[in-house]
Amino acid sequence: MPTNWPVAGLGFGGDYNPEQWSPEVWDEDVRLMTEAGVNLVTLGVFSWGALEVADGVFEWTRQDRIIDLLHRNGISVDLATPTASPPLWLQAAHPEILPVNADMTQRHPGARDGWCANSATFRRYALRMTKALAERYAAHPAVVLWHVSNEIGGGNGRCYCDQSLAAFREWLRERYGSLDDLNRAWGTAFWGLYITGWDHVPAPRGNETHNPALMLDYDRFCSDSLLEHFRAERDVIREFTPTTPITTNFMVGPHQDVVDYPRWAEYVDIVANDHYTIPFDPLPAQDIAFSADRVRGMTPGRGPWLLMEHSVSAHAWHPVNRAKAPRELIRDSLGHIARGADGALFFQWRASLRGAEQFLQGIVPHAGPDSKIGREVRELGAVLGRLAEVRGSTVAQARVALLFDDEAGWAFSRGLKPHRGLDYGDEPRAWHRALWDRNVLVDVLPPEADLGTYDLVIVPTLFLVHDDSASRLAAVTRRGGVVVVTWMSGIVDHENAVRAGGHPAAFRELVGVRSEEFFPLPPGERGRLDSGAAFHSWSELMDVTDAEVIARYAEAPLTGRPAVTRRAAGSGAAYYVSCALAPESLDALVGKVLDDVDIEPSGGGAGLDVVRREKDGTTWVFALNHGAGERRLTVKGVELVTGETVDHELVIPGCEVRVVRERGA
Repeated sequence: MPTNWPVAGLGFGGDYNPEQWSPEVWDEDVRLMTEAGVNLVTLGVFSWGALEVADGVFEWTRQDRIIDLLHRNGISVDLATPTASPPLWLQAAHPEILPVNADMTQRHPGARDGWCANSATFRRYALRMTKALAERYAAHPAVVLWHVSNEIGGGNGRCYCDQSLAAFREWLRERYGSLDDLNRAWGTAFWGLYITGWDHVPAPRGNETHNPALMLDYDRFCSDSLLEHFRAERDVIREFTPTTPITTNFMVGPHQDVVDYPRWAEYVDIVANDHYTIPFDPLPAQDIAFSADRVRGMTPGRGPWLLMEHSVSAHAWHPVNRAKAPRELIRDSLGHIARGADGALFFQWRASLRGAEQFLQGIVPHAGPDSKIGREVRELGAVLGRLAEVRGSTVAQARVALLFDDEAGWAFSRGLKPHRGLDYGDEPRAWHRALWDRNVLVDVLPPEADLGTYDLVIVPTLFLVHDDSASRLAAVTRRGGVVVVTWMSGIVDHENAVRAGGHPAAFRELVGVRSEEFFPLPPGERGRLDSGAAFHSWSELMDVTDAEVIARYAEAPLTGRPAVTRRAAGSGAAYYVSCALAPESLDALVGKVLDDVDIEPSGGGAGLDVVRREKDGTTWVFALNHGAGERRLTVKGVELVTGETVDHELVIPGCEVRVVRERGA
């Protein structure tokens, strides 16, 4: 697997779509890129219709000119296969490639992602396009990275067409081997839905109440189908360019998606992510931190990764799309760099005047380069140039891990549940926020990750767990670590079958409690514990079997019953939190847990995000001030953004970022 990084310093640039513009604009684009310090652009993501103008008829002149122009000006290319957006002539000739929704309505032509991952016809055309592209450009010196498709699964993740159903049945046959095993795993005795032939296996179509095991397996199948397509395109490229790294852009955030990204990560040469903050999110900086911490957690060796896309300012996909405040663009980009990215790229280079995303701002916005965005982009390019020495370093080892799993999220979110208004990502992000507020670094990991170096492991709403999860967490406590398990964890096994005997089932022995019943709260209702803590959304009727009670419910219907517990286990401890604590109450509990493992904050305090990257004995301290007021940090070294020498105390102005190459006392 190629491991060479595509550019000499930190990657800076973004998606470039010159087919939207006349050739005279291209020269201006390249001049502006050079002025801004751009060294890497993603080219060709949506260019299939411009390259293959009719079935088997290729037109390369425009792309040849653009790649040569970029190369002459020292700008490298991340060349994308354009298969995310099949051309209209292909959709007209083969409408069977279009995805089908769960209600069996077929998607119409005219939007991107108009393809089904299980369509043999689409696969044939997509691989032909990929081969033609690779044959032509594999040896071009400008192409330093290959980029398969775009945000795979983002708009077509689940297709319910007959082709997909046939492929699903074959996937199940390989997974289970026999109908007896499938019937057992799915519990088809309920409602008498025995499957007596592979051609009777349904897909979770329509609005019916489906078997949760069926829905979970369909989600797994869809992720595997998309991965198979990615690997097919990747393998075609690899035939022509065995040493150039190949990637695709993930979409990793605090919410599970159609794609099981941690299990995809081993198939890409460089892990790349797209991340867009949500307008009016009260803590966009923490959203960035969660996403970056999760991407880092799925990167081999916690090594560098690439921020393939984020926004310079307003984007276009929400009911209200807020522009970024002054300095937010720079702070957001460096927030990803601080947490392990070795590049910050945007979508897109020049804001479109036409098309669906015409109001998504670009590096060159509608107002032109003489604008807030233009000035801050040029400043960011200069800063990234001064931070080039950071490339190849890794984020300092975290002592805290937080487990997050796409499969658990699918099982949590789909089907009938005691509370159907909950989002799987909410509780993981709440715990991450409490640690982020205290400047405690967290690695967000899949459950199967190696936990051997972590002193504290948080297990928030990990609804689905495999049988070995409890023993792996028990190993953390045996060596003196602390594990925190929250409500709705360990409830079902890998087949989405409820674990009998009381909750949290898989972790019952580890935490020393047994919950009998769930008592979810309706929206807006709050409860109180005898510690003064407040909670919302969830509570449980629980007995202690071998644990100390930290807090009890103070109100009916659970008055006096245990709510938060701690069990001494090995030389460590295991907590159980049976309710969804309000932010201030969760913060107090996190403080107690951190004291248990003697973890100190990194020195920033709330509003000042401090993260360290390391390489070959050198440490770089990133200090991001998310507040309006000036902040101070004790550190010595050379500050790379301004060039000043820091002898003791670093001053970070409001809304600014400083990066210090640290020296010893």
